[in-house]
Amino acid sequence: MNVESLYTALALFAMTFLLTVVFSHFLIPILRRHRAGQPILEIGPSWHLSKAGTPTLGGLAFIVGIGGALLLYAIYLLLTKESNSLRALSLIFIYGVLCGAIGFFDDYRKLVKKENQGLSAPQKYLLLLLASALFLFASRVALQTDTSIALPFADRSLELGVFYYPLALLYLTGLVNALNLTDGVDGLLSSTVAVVAAFFLLWGYSEGEETAVIVGALLLGATLGFLCFNAHPAKVFMGDTGSLFFGGVVSAVGIVTEHPVLVLLSCGVFVIEAGSVILQVIFFKLSHGKRLFRMAPLHHHFEKCGWSEWRVVAVFSAVGALFSAVAFLGR
Repeated sequence: MNVESLYTALALFAMTFLLTVVFSHFLIPILRRHRAGQPILEIGPSWHLSKAGTPTLGGLAFIVGIGGALLLYAIYLLLTKESNSLRALSLIFIYGVLCGAIGFFDDYRKLVKKENQGLSAPQKYLLLLLASALFLFASRVALQTDTSIALPFADRSLELGVFYYPLALLYLTGLVNALNLTDGVDGLLSSTVAVVAAFFLLWGYSEGEETAVIVGALLLGATLGFLCFNAHPAKVFMGDTGSLFFGGVVSAVGIVTEHPVLVLLSCGVFVIEAGSVILQVIFFKLSHGKRLFRMAPLHHHFEKCGWSEWRVVAVFSAVGALFSAVAFLGR
């Protein structure tokens, strides 16, 4: 990729950062006025109860921020008649919005019921499954994605044939849910997604993956802009609206670029978080009530061990950077 592409990425980063900060600044008072505060489960860490009432639905700010920057970029591409990547970017954003819409419905139900439970797990998964199936179909039609995937650390692809689609559905829904589970500490998901966004930028630039570069710039601007309000002590939470949107965008990059395994490797922190929940449930059932971790997902276990929220975010972000470095070496 040339220097002009870097300037474009820098401009998109700055635009998304600015839009996210501005929209967050105006959105938070509106959420407070409408008492859109996050209910906190009593089974969670006791010190989280003090966060009850903190405005949620903050994910709307960076969704609009990314959408605004992407719209301006689309107009630029159409004017310059260089719209090669526009289809891919549009599909990624639309899938993210669909996932975010599911999260918004979940958040809305929590706010109406005034409890930290919205959609049931089967309801949420079924909706994500439908959105993912629609995205895979659109990718096949609009981008002619095939049923082979690139393998990290190997200069070859693996043809999955008919098995591609169920595995792709599992990858999409699993990764979206993994990011959702990671959003449990002030600034944790924003910080770890920022690390993955930086990986997208470096990987995309080194391999000429323009889509990864653009998405990385948009995500980095959105996460850093939102961290201005979401870092501990958080003034606003992104809610399922934001976490499912981030999950949709991040996972979609793997499908569009045909590098889902590489993206999954860079998202190792999210995989571990989801894995800790699965292991906790399995161990609880097999041991008749005993727990493998003090609490799951894993970030709550470390909180129960006495780690501050700042330490959890710093360590998890550092581990995320290690996973991204390994993924970069395996590109």
